[in-house]
Amino acid sequence: MSTSRSRVLAIVWLLLGASASLLVRADDYQDSSRLFKEGRRTEALERVNAFLSQHPKDARARFLKGVILTELNKTDEAITVFTELTQDYPELPEPYNNLAVVYAGQGDYQKARKALETAIRTHPSYAIAHENLGDVYATLASQAYDKALQLDSTNANARKKLALIKELVPAKTATASGRAEPDRVSTTLVAKPSLPEPAAAAKSAAETPAEKQEQKPGDKTPAPPDATEAVVHTLEAWARAWSNNDADTYLGFYAPDFRTPNGEPRKDWEAARRTRLAKPRKIQVTTSSPRVKFTDNTHAVITFRQSYSSGNLKSVGTKSLQMVLVGDRWFIQQELIDK
Repeated sequence: MSTSRSRVLAIVWLLLGASASLLVRADDYQDSSRLFKEGRRTEALERVNAFLSQHPKDARARFLKGVILTELNKTDEAITVFTELTQDYPELPEPYNNLAVVYAGQGDYQKARKALETAIRTHPSYAIAHENLGDVYATLASQAYDKALQLDSTNANARKKLALIKELVPAKTATASGRAEPDRVSTTLVAKPSLPEPAAAAKSAAETPAEKQEQKPGDKTPAPPDATEAVVHTLEAWARAWSNNDADTYLGFYAPDFRTPNGEPRKDWEAARRTRLAKPRKIQVTTSSPRVKFTDNTHAVITFRQSYSSGNLKSVGTKSLQMVLVGDRWFIQQELIDK
């Protein structure tokens, strides 16, 4: 879990930036991101607080504040920030995951476990949460075996099991410093060095002139490597969750700023979708002939043929999904049915 801390803190606030409207919008936010990158965390906190005084609901800035507070070892305040984000964005796994990071840093592995299990229930395919949960389980097992040896020092089985865990855990924790790794701290954050930079529009003011940071809708920007494949993969996984009547996974593909078809509240739309997914005994959704067009690094439209069947209802038509890149995942911002 300890090594996950620096990786997670380096990516999570970007994962919440699910809309172009949540990208850089004011000098205070730009400055706070730059200052954090430079390791000037106290100044970064002052700037992000100034930004939040004008934009108190900005999720990305709130998450940046939580990251900074964690790095300043103001863990109680960080927990408050991340907890409020789980309340405002209950469909996202990342806030729960970061809560687990903070709890583990305090040595409260039971709370960390519960937070990670919630993250996985929210989005079963969230790999980082699975890995972190494995680290938590290993730590809890290590504590249990150690306790067994305290009670019975002749317990050979417990000693062997503890040794096996220590072969894994030290390699994960020995380099953990409690600080985000410099090469992974920037306003264009990535989960792992091998991943492409996800958001050119989010570069710091020092890297990109402020007047060039806002991208016009018509601008064409080269897509990240393998982006087309990633968008198509998301489409297929979305259709598969729909076919499996898996409401949690299905709804997890929609961005926090998803525009509901009739402008109804998100909660009402989700409730209706859950009901419809539960009613049919069998749903089959297939997609074919996908075509992907990018408007910039973080936005794409995928058009495809959709075949839907459930009971006596069958339909075939052309559909488009407006997609947004959040971290290393694509989410649906709007569904459009071609008439």
